[in-house]
Amino acid sequence: MAFGIKKKDVQEWKRKIDRGEIAFLTHYWLDERFPDCKTVTKAGCNDIEKLAEWGKKHGLRKEWIHQRPDGYPHFDLLGEKQREILLAEGLYEHIWEKKNGGL
Repeated sequence: MAFGIKKKDVQEWKRKIDRGEIAFLTHYWLDERFPDCKTVTKAGCNDIEKLAEWGKKHGLRKEWIHQRPDGYPHFDLLGEKQREILLAEGLYEHIWEKKNGGL
């Protein structure tokens, strides 16, 4: 279940993906399969090969790309890997303090 996300943030994420950029969207997320994860970052791009190459440099496999029916392919980044990638990409604004329920 996703929450704590603004419609304008989703729209901007989609616009960047449509332009062929690697785009990031972080939001609160609860899933019983991942009880220790409270957030997810979606790293997307409409150029699958570009996204796969980006993922490869972070140890992600092409087959892990979530192919959405609406055309917004992305990796779901969770847990320590999420934090590691966000730090490596300099996306500090996507890392929230644990006291606020973030990473």
